[in-house]
Amino acid sequence: MLDAVQVLAIAVSAVLILLVLELVRRRLLGEEYAFVWLAGAVGLFLLSIFRRVLDGVARWLGVHYGPALLLLLLGVFVFVALLFFSVVVSRQRVQIERLIEDVAILEARLRRLTVPADPRDKARGRAAPDRADGLPGTDVGDPPDRRR
Repeated sequence: MLDAVQVLAIAVSAVLILLVLELVRRRLLGEEYAFVWLAGAVGLFLLSIFRRVLDGVARWLGVHYGPALLLLLLGVFVFVALLFFSVVVSRQRVQIERLIEDVAILEARLRRLTVPADPRDKARGRAAPDRADGLPGTDVGDPPDRRR
């Protein structure tokens, strides 16, 4: 026999499954992250349908109300998902910092290629003199211009 809590849990988990699938379809959620959410939503759906299993596990753990165990499991899932996404964000932050550094170096090299070392060379139509690293422009030790 279904009660109101079980019907609500089934409805919420079904909506969560559909929401994740729609986000993947619209390419707003990557497939690698969708797996985490789908696994959690399907697990919630199965526990909502088979409430006797949930009640049996709750009784075995000493929890008097089965849906309270469902909330506990949901909280654990959210914690694990947040930890997983924190690792992903941290890894991406390091990658972004490396990309910023690489772009700054490339901009400095490009500036040295396009700007002559001596303004009089530009007026005469001559290229800038070569540097020690093989690129035309200013001295090797000059720091890149950080203005934007």
